[in-house]
Amino acid sequence: MSYKSKLKNIKAFVFDVDGVFTDGSVYLMPDKSMCRVMNVLDGYAVVKAVKNNYKICVITGGDDPAVRNRIHYLGIKEYYAKVSDKLEKFEEFRLKYNLQNDEILTMGDDLPDMKIMTASGISTCPKNAVPEVKEISEYISNIEGGKGAVRDVIEQVMKVQGNWIEDNTKSV
Repeated sequence: MSYKSKLKNIKAFVFDVDGVFTDGSVYLMPDKSMCRVMNVLDGYAVVKAVKNNYKICVITGGDDPAVRNRIHYLGIKEYYAKVSDKLEKFEEFRLKYNLQNDEILTMGDDLPDMKIMTASGISTCPKNAVPEVKEISEYISNIEGGKGAVRDVIEQVMKVQGNWIEDNTKSV
């Protein structure tokens, strides 16, 4: 089955944070805190997907309060932080919403994401993912992480399913 035809079955998305929602950079601030940058293109697509009843889950090894706030602000309720075994949380999310693996699209960029990517129905990655992740991805976005790669896959799914129509969703 081709990548595009598999998009018709997608009901949920699972994303990593660093390298997917962000470009992977960490800015070191004078007060010793760290700062990341996220893209409003991704935010718009996430809000639109949530409004259209897609389930979205974020599984990350980190736990930055600013990231947590942003993820919740976008309407994502399933946020797992400080995770060492991402597959365990993937399964928890899948079972909670009674999803089949082929109904889930994942996007990751680095080695810790590979187990959930191979478990999902469709594995995707940003343009700047590591070679091992690109090797197992059915789709490699032509957009880098933190620059709209999340929107790329959400928009593709929603267009194939006829759900990407103009509405009053605000950019966030």
